[in-house]
Amino acid sequence: PISSPLSSPSPGSLVQAALTQTPSVLSMKPGDTVTITSSGSTYSYGWVQQKGPGSAPVTVIYGSNGRPSNIPSRFSGSKSGSTGTLTITGVQAEDEAVYFCGNWDSS
Repeated sequence: PISSPLSSPSPGSLVQAALTQTPSVLSMKPGDTVTITSSGSTYSYGWVQQKGPGSAPVTVIYGSNGRPSNIPSRFSGSKSGSTGTLTITGVQAEDEAVYFCGNWDSS
């Protein structure tokens, strides 16, 4: 399953914040579209993927809709009002992970 806890590990530029992230756990099959939302921030969102305990967190979305060059295009982000959304279009088995959101600090 894909999990989305309510707190972030603060890896670098992702800032801890009082955000509401839903759903907490998702079950899906390869090819499905996955949507995780987070609400409660007027700032940009960042989304981080962590594949297992002790593994390094990887930023998949920054600045609400920016995607690092090493992240597949199936990952996308958006923001409307105080709600940020992470979408994985055509999810793959290797996308199974915990996904954290937080306020994105561009400094």
